[in-house]
Amino acid sequence: MLAAWTRATLAEQLDRLGLAPSVDSLVHASMRAVGWVDGGPAALLGALQDVLGPAATVVVPAQTTQYSTSSTTHRAMTAGLDAAARRALLSALPPFDPARTPSAGMGIFAEYVRTRPAARRSAHPTSSFAALGPAAEELTAVHPRECHLGESSPLGALARRGAQVLLLGVGFDKATAFHLAEYRLTPRRRVYYSKVHPANTWEPYPGIVLDASDFAAIGAAMRDADWVRSGQVGAGVSVTFPMAPAVEFARTWMLRMRVLI
Repeated sequence: MLAAWTRATLAEQLDRLGLAPSVDSLVHASMRAVGWVDGGPAALLGALQDVLGPAATVVVPAQTTQYSTSSTTHRAMTAGLDAAARRALLSALPPFDPARTPSAGMGIFAEYVRTRPAARRSAHPTSSFAALGPAAEELTAVHPRECHLGESSPLGALARRGAQVLLLGVGFDKATAFHLAEYRLTPRRRVYYSKVHPANTWEPYPGIVLDASDFAAIGAAMRDADWVRSGQVGAGVSVTFPMAPAVEFARTWMLRMRVLI
């Protein structure tokens, strides 16, 4: 039987990776990629806190894309239903509630952080973040519906606080921070529909067209920057980088490589 990774060994690897202490950290993690951890997500969170120290806040995505009628998750949920069955399903779906609605597809580590008693969560019905640490309230207090992942979201707040990003066993395609770069271009706009609390109705709100299809290519181009650090954490290949230069790199890359309409 393979030995489990421990809190101590994970902390040692995170330190060797270059995770900076006392810096707020946006963490995207795959426990499956990390491997068997003695203590599970609690041990991983402990290892992060050991390296980051008490001054840093850990932030994770807590998204609920089933609450956007145009999302892949929502379309899969309603696939094959006739109009009456679809209306019944959408009517029965509880409205998004930041205090109670589980995240979807974000992994067990993100959900573990979200459910800690001291954690705070932003109020966006599809693109919320959960935070644990001294700046948790500040980072999650403002998240208007019309700003999924822009300057008025927790991503914008993290960038202003000089945060770092940790991709723990996941690729650059999961780097939500790159979406902030999209808001700094001239983005196309569209309308979203989500079921919101406490109104319990599906309501429209404006937003921009979000596109993560080229995030892996952006990461591949960015990987050689001297501020990007790569290494192994548990069994997973991991990367850490400061958010501000990464967002600027992504913005410049998008300007050069995307066709803006």
